[in-house]
Amino acid sequence: SIASADMDLNQLEAFLTAQTKKQGGITSDQAAVIAKFWKNHRAQIHESLISQSRWDNVLKNMNWRVDLKSQSRHIDQINTPVAIVEMELGKKGQ
Repeated sequence: SIASADMDLNQLEAFLTAQTKKQGGITSDQAAVIAKFWKNHRAQIHESLISQSRWDNVLKNMNWRVDLKSQSRHIDQINTPVAIVEMELGKKGQ
């Protein structure tokens, strides 16, 4: 819960306090150890979670435009917007 929410120190303190008051929760000593570990390793844990949840491909470039028909055989097709999207994917780091 702490890592997935990327809790700041205030949120962490409130969460751990609630866990110590819960029936069958953690002790104050355990809460202190968890808080110290989170303070020291928060950035690395967050980066690890992001890299694990990301696909291999990344969006390298994106182009888009909206076209309107100005001539058509049927009058109801005039001024009908059409969106065209072009996305270029690539491997991370390449």
